[in-house]
Amino acid sequence: MFSFRLCVLTALLIPLTILPALAQERAYFVTYDHYLEERGNLEIAFATTTGVPKKGDRVYTAPWLEIEYGVTGWWTAELYLEGVTTRGDGNAFTGWRFENRFRPFRNEHRINPVLYVEYESLNEATRIQKEIVGAGRVHFEPIAELRREQAHELEGKLILSSVVGPWNLSENFVFEKNLSASEGVEFGYSVGAARSLGTLASGRSCRFCAENFVVGVEAYGGLGSTVAFEGAEQRHYVAPVVGWHVADRTTFKASAGFGLTENSDRYLLRFGFSYELPTRRGR
Repeated sequence: MFSFRLCVLTALLIPLTILPALAQERAYFVTYDHYLEERGNLEIAFATTTGVPKKGDRVYTAPWLEIEYGVTGWWTAELYLEGVTTRGDGNAFTGWRFENRFRPFRNEHRINPVLYVEYESLNEATRIQKEIVGAGRVHFEPIAELRREQAHELEGKLILSSVVGPWNLSENFVFEKNLSASEGVEFGYSVGAARSLGTLASGRSCRFCAENFVVGVEAYGGLGSTVAFEGAEQRHYVAPVVGWHVADRTTFKASAGFGLTENSDRYLLRFGFSYELPTRRGR
């Protein structure tokens, strides 16, 4: 697991996002675009969310493992395994998620829709905050207590993604239903804009060429539920992001999220690494 200090250091990369300048390598941590995994390809990724809360609560780091597979050209499936560690409060395995993304149209359009369905088996200690829905703070009770509270949830997203010149613009609308409790349907959102620093390949092999870097920004948060909007209790963040395509199949990315509301953590610092394995080539 990555220490808090390491996650803070990764945030120092974020000022690169002020540079001017489309790549398929998604720099976002929360927002999805319309690009799916290539058919037959397997991607392994490891990422962390480090939260710096307000009100004196303990700093925490929530790591997760992603295993993504391109089932067909229009269907990508992904398994998540996640955990949490907190200073002075131990650590725990917080559960798993099984995600599916479906792209109904093969060709590029002005707006490219993707349908997302995910089943989650989590406990209340979960803090990766891969999406934020509803309202209220992250739970900060002792990890030993939170891990005993299990929840089964079904989540859907409508993903809309567009290519505008060198930019990718993406909007995600999130709907989540807790199957273990009567909480109504919770809502959330995320939006992102990202671009490559270079629009044309340089024609030579290098790790620091402009086209190997993707920069942008995303914003995300909860929007209450069918029970109550609870505007004053919601969490919202804005986060610059940067991705570095180190080699043909290897990508690093980092993000620093800034909490915009009273219930938001002060900062959400994220770091990720992914490696793609071509298991078989398909059309």
